[in-house]
Amino acid sequence: MINAAGRDIPEYIEGYGKTVPYQGAFAMSGRPTAIVQASRPKSAVRGESKLCASIDEVLDKLDLHDGMTFSFHHHLRNGDYVTNMVMLAIAKRGIKDIHLAATGLFACHDPLVPLIEDGTITRISLSTIGRGGIAKAISAGKLKTPCVFYSHGGRACAVENGRLHVDVAFIAAPTADPQGNMNGCTGKSACGCLSYNHADAEHADRVVAITDNLVPYPCCPAEITENFVDYVVAVDSIGDPAGIVSGATQITTNPDRLAVADLCAELLDKAGYIKEGMNFQTGAGGISLAVAAKIRDRFLAKGIRGGFGSGGITSYFVDMLHEGLLRALWDVQCFDQPSIDSVANDPAHMVMSGSHYGSPENKGCVANSLDAMILGAFEVDTDYNINVITGSNGIIMSAAGGNPDTAAGAGISIVASMLMKKGPTCFIKKAVTTVTTPGETVDAVVTDYGIAINPLRTDLLEALKDSGLPLVTIEELQKKGEELGDVYTAPSLGDKIVGVVEYRDGTVIDVVRQVL
Repeated sequence: MINAAGRDIPEYIEGYGKTVPYQGAFAMSGRPTAIVQASRPKSAVRGESKLCASIDEVLDKLDLHDGMTFSFHHHLRNGDYVTNMVMLAIAKRGIKDIHLAATGLFACHDPLVPLIEDGTITRISLSTIGRGGIAKAISAGKLKTPCVFYSHGGRACAVENGRLHVDVAFIAAPTADPQGNMNGCTGKSACGCLSYNHADAEHADRVVAITDNLVPYPCCPAEITENFVDYVVAVDSIGDPAGIVSGATQITTNPDRLAVADLCAELLDKAGYIKEGMNFQTGAGGISLAVAAKIRDRFLAKGIRGGFGSGGITSYFVDMLHEGLLRALWDVQCFDQPSIDSVANDPAHMVMSGSHYGSPENKGCVANSLDAMILGAFEVDTDYNINVITGSNGIIMSAAGGNPDTAAGAGISIVASMLMKKGPTCFIKKAVTTVTTPGETVDAVVTDYGIAINPLRTDLLEALKDSGLPLVTIEELQKKGEELGDVYTAPSLGDKIVGVVEYRDGTVIDVVRQVL
């Protein structure tokens, strides 16, 4: 057969197989399906512009219909404008039965609650949620279908293996060029890294970059590159970076809480984890950050240097890097301005994708290289199960985040907390309200009334038996809470399931029921 170059090409070549004739240099959009290995549409060829003048123009190009899945990311956290901007524009077009597959939703997204109530949004999945109207609406059973709660690594895994199929990924890009190369570390709305976007950019059918800092081609550095991007839209503002920072990212100054942090560091030290090359991560809570500071003190006292710090990065980790106390940082979320500045300027401050951070299906996630992880928890039970999704009243307050990923991967995972919370209630229960992280992956609970080591960690129990640390059982801590006046009452829950909690491997570990 004669191809478009005028050459006679056999229909079949031994040792090669059936041939597809060359049809022209720019015939990609019309090429036979026999050579198309992926169904992802192609929107731009040479001479075509990806740049759209407005959100409405790009929506015109997306062939919207009911039942689609749209994804957004949460690196701007409570300062994000893009999710509302796009979803409200889609709602005006009468599109219904939408799956909102945001990596995170916060109080700033409360304008979307009416879209839940009128059936525009019928499905939500996420790995982070803040207290606000959407969390309350889900808890009250207003969402037509149960919200799916992923871990950070589990969500990336679901996108990569196809269990979570994204029709259109909208990426809030602090800086982008007309072809879609983008980064999060420069521009007026800089948020640091764009880690939770990577899986969506690579696997969504269509990808739209929305930026308030359009720069000449090529954008440099480019964290997400143009080969994944279909359209680019420039808007006045994608968000307010001031919304990234919260009170939860400030180190505690409370003497009692500092004492818990010191006890936690002492446990790590006597168990042999504070050593040359130690890799660790802490949560962003006040006690967890204080543990990082206590580890720093021990590095200085021992004259040693850690390997890497990871996870959501704060100034405390940045300071350790720049003091030479850590060799590198693996960043998946910048929590404050110093971390944003650091990831933009220090090559030892590295970006990792959500999959690289915690997926159980890739070739090696960073969580598996952690020596120690300091976990947060609303509740822990006497089987060491952790709840970080619902409060003791059953209302959704947060999501799994990296909790299950790092607990499973770290050499030692520790929950550090005051025994008594506000109320007063003891944070150790006979059974948690919602299981987020299984107890078999939680190694120790450190409180102001002692340290409980998971009986599964016989090696730790043996190593610490003569340590002088105040070792108690988890049951003793739970009973101590009762003696201190724990006023916990189990929440009144209905039969309706409003949330499904997936473990990081896609299996269902628990459900969340409607609060009555």
